[in-house]
Amino acid sequence: MSKKLALAAVLLVAMVALASATTYTTTVTTTAVDDEANQQSQQCRRELQGRQFRSCQRYLSQGRSPYGGEEDEVLEMSTGNQQSESLRECCQQLRNVDERCRCEAIRHAVRQQQQQEGSYQEGQSQQVYQRARDLPRRCNMRPQQCQFRVIFV
Repeated sequence: MSKKLALAAVLLVAMVALASATTYTTTVTTTAVDDEANQQSQQCRRELQGRQFRSCQRYLSQGRSPYGGEEDEVLEMSTGNQQSESLRECCQQLRNVDERCRCEAIRHAVRQQQQQEGSYQEGQSQQVYQRARDLPRRCNMRPQQCQFRVIFV
């Protein structure tokens, strides 16, 4: 009977030790991933600090209708040359940014533009973020698309 009790105690200790080792491994792996993402984010912030993306801001604001609707054909025709020039200059600015930081650079340009012009109406904000999301594709660079979480208050 005491042998069975001793064996049960040894098995219980072994199971607890195994569970602790598994939990520790999971925690270490998760922490390593978080640290890597945090380091990348800090690197991007350092790279973008003090930089202005005025051409990108101009490009993003040119497609905005004051009514929050789709772009007007007449407006598009009259500003077509300005848009393509702003797009070309914006693409050049983004090429000078590390590929892993480009979406953050675009997000930075949107924030700068919002600070200058004030907050958008919901429809206007959707237009700006749609253009921002597709900007890398329009510039023919990677990543092809940026994902943004848009929160309306």
